[in-house]
Amino acid sequence: MFKSEYLKRVYAGVESRNPNEKEFLQAVKEVLESLEPVVEANPKLEANGILERIVEPERQIFFRVSWVDDNGKVQVNRGFRVQFNSAIGPYKGGIRLHPSVNASVIKFLGFEQIFKNSLTGLPIGGGKGGSDFDPKGKSDGEIMRFCQSFMTELSKHIGADTDVPAGDIGTGAREIGFMYGQYKRLRNEFTGVLTGKGLTYGGSLARTEATGYGVCYYTEEMLKCMKNDSFKGKTVVISGSGNVAIYATQKATELGGKVVALSDSNGYIYDPNGVNLDVVKQIKEVERGRIKEYVERVQGAEYHEGCSGIWTIKCDIALPCATQNEIDENSAKTLVKNGVIAVAEGANMPSTPEAIEAFQSAGVLFGPAKAANAGGVATSALEMSQNSMRYSWTFEEVDAKLKDIMVNIFHNSYNAAKKYGMEGNLLAGANIAGFEKVADAMLAQGIAY
Repeated sequence: MFKSEYLKRVYAGVESRNPNEKEFLQAVKEVLESLEPVVEANPKLEANGILERIVEPERQIFFRVSWVDDNGKVQVNRGFRVQFNSAIGPYKGGIRLHPSVNASVIKFLGFEQIFKNSLTGLPIGGGKGGSDFDPKGKSDGEIMRFCQSFMTELSKHIGADTDVPAGDIGTGAREIGFMYGQYKRLRNEFTGVLTGKGLTYGGSLARTEATGYGVCYYTEEMLKCMKNDSFKGKTVVISGSGNVAIYATQKATELGGKVVALSDSNGYIYDPNGVNLDVVKQIKEVERGRIKEYVERVQGAEYHEGCSGIWTIKCDIALPCATQNEIDENSAKTLVKNGVIAVAEGANMPSTPEAIEAFQSAGVLFGPAKAANAGGVATSALEMSQNSMRYSWTFEEVDAKLKDIMVNIFHNSYNAAKKYGMEGNLLAGANIAGFEKVADAMLAQGIAY
């Protein structure tokens, strides 16, 4: 597992302090394993306790969220905000609304966000938040009342120069709008304290598309530099059918690929003629329906229950854009057997450690989440910049900046892996490149920091 005695001690401490937090422990172990050569080459990291400090959140906020449903009944949920590391900028990370949300999930997401945000090259630290509230099946009024209650507490802990939340699973434009309205009402100020805002009140063009576009820009650069290849003529499977999956589908198609499958939590569709994105957008963005409705509107398409079956479809490129640990070892081996040449993660930590090992052992190009899906937070940081200037860039300007950021993330990760003798290992490279910037900032700011 670890060769370094220092890393063994650090991870043992994380295990003892965070028992049963499997998602968080998985994320920490993956990063620490990548840092073996960095620790060996830089003894000052141990002398200054950098790793002990980086695995411990600077602040964790857990709170009660009480709200009233349409029947007049009081409902109670848990709210979370983990402010993990602010060495290079204010905390930045989304708000996830999903029944699976707990301390472990939020801490894993916040920990990953440290390195993802660092990789963007922009001055943003790592944080994450959310609630075990489920927006599915709720009326607009119920969602508004929940969001207002959630923000009433969260507003005490965030600010444009302190912590800037954004959207995530379950938190789209509607939810961000309700939260922002409550923050403005409570604080009596109009600031860039949330990103993913509507275009009429400080949002950025291209933010909606950013994560999906970004994973494709990253994948295209990975294919170009490591295989002298591209999306052109490739069959693509994308899991999910939310914001990330929809815009990954759009950009993959624009780049010459054919996306043949999408999914949701119930099952997946297969369309051998290529997914009709207009139909998907109507179902998911307008009607807020289920992906199975696609087959009622598109001839020749199939629907299958069980979302994990999507990885049995033969493809050249796989883009998991749904949720954590959705690709296990068996699914990874099936993808390899069916000839996949590249996998890039649009969701957060969608591949298990065993799946990643299967991809890497088979020589499949593997783009890890903290690098491949950084387009969303990068464009959120660009939204913060526009808010600070009281100015808006065009869609084309933001999209060009996004593409440059994703191309740079690939090359910085690739070069970091090569520097430490792990050429081609983009997972290790992303962890190292993201870590080194944060570690340097922490060293410069002193141990008391």
